Amino acid sequence: MASTAAADQISYEDLYARWERGHWSATAIDFAADRRQWQETFTEFERTAALWNYALFFWGEDAVADNLSPFIDAAPREEQKYFLATQQVDEARHAVFFKRFMHEVAGLGDGTAAGGLDAIRPQLTWGFVKTFELLDKHTDELRRDRSRTKLAQAVTMYHVIVEALLAQPGQHFISDYLTARDVLPGFRHGMKHVALDEQRHIGFGVKLLRDLAQEDPEVPEAVADLLREVLPYSLAVFVPPGWDRRYTECFGFTLEEIFEEGARSFETKLRSAGLAVETLPGAVPWPHDLEPAERARRGILLLRTGLAGEGNGPPPRDPETMALLFDMLRRAVDPRHTPAQPLTLQWDFPDAEPWHLRVTNGSTDAAAGFAERPDLVFKVRYEDFVDVFAGRLDARRAVLTGRLRPHGSVKALWAARRIFG
Repeated sequence: MASTAAADQISYEDLYARWERGHWSATAIDFAADRRQWQETFTEFERTAALWNYALFFWGEDAVADNLSPFIDAAPREEQKYFLATQQVDEARHAVFFKRFMHEVAGLGDGTAAGGLDAIRPQLTWGFVKTFELLDKHTDELRRDRSRTKLAQAVTMYHVIVEALLAQPGQHFISDYLTARDVLPGFRHGMKHVALDEQRHIGFGVKLLRDLAQEDPEVPEAVADLLREVLPYSLAVFVPPGWDRRYTECFGFTLEEIFEEGARSFETKLRSAGLAVETLPGAVPWPHDLEPAERARRGILLLRTGLAGEGNGPPPRDPETMALLFDMLRRAVDPRHTPAQPLTLQWDFPDAEPWHLRVTNGSTDAAAGFAERPDLVFKVRYEDFVDVFAGRLDARRAVLTGRLRPHGSVKALWAARRIFG
């Protein structure tokens, strides 16, 4: 789906026909060679690293298989419902495939889906858990509200975030290193079919999103709201245990490469749906004006420093980290709600250098130091403010408990609340 025109040219009937032509059997795969190579070819650490990676796929496939029924109910057209029914079959087949590998090759679980899922639960990352909690949330909302806006949010969550941003890059790198090393032939065979299925699913999701956006002018706003909610969590999905880079590098690829490919896939799919990030209403936490490699570098730096994600100890106070924090804050200003008059916000940290932000005629600048005559001053510990920025501490609770103390006019406080959503 390389362009918007491609989304218009493909039909739901064609996507269904591709499903009929692409049948494969998860139960027919022979894992005999895989069992031998798992013990004899993989080192102990490679087995540990591979299980961490594969576990995310197994849990994800099971979760999406459980969540597809509301999509079928909410789809406006019969052809869309038919394809979604095939996708549910695909996801169940993928879950069976991963369950078999985990039990028959890796020796995890008792051979049942529930036993396998219990065995891999400790492998799930904080970002993965949070992302799939949001998938459950939006699926539940879709059960109650079958509107096009709710369906668009659920499709963005499922087909764009889970499948295009997260799953597709992982599939690519897994297939590459298994092929290069010529190992795990059964697993490699299954992953090839999983990837082909997911390409078909993503193509459907892109087309459906484009159709929904053309049918309901409120869809872009709904998609932007969803992205503002999920991207801070999805960014942290691939954080390896203890930030040990060997979890990916032992197989020949870096975290930066995973993040960069995910960024390219995510942007391409949204653009193909006619919903390019830079065109969506409001501020979306995605620096689309930077090159994918720089976005990848920044994303990892945000996570390593605790400016995003679960947290990683006390946040650094060095100039580079604080400049990254306030550049991201600057980008978070919603241009739809900037005041007519210039607005200057000052952060007065007792434990770090002060910073300020100026909003003037829709332009936003951030700089270190104290500003002259700020309209609003926030007195707050640097670590507490980082927690607010990262979403680990609710700003209203921080104000009520005295951890965040704003000083200035009520008008300026109201304006600040609106521009940051």
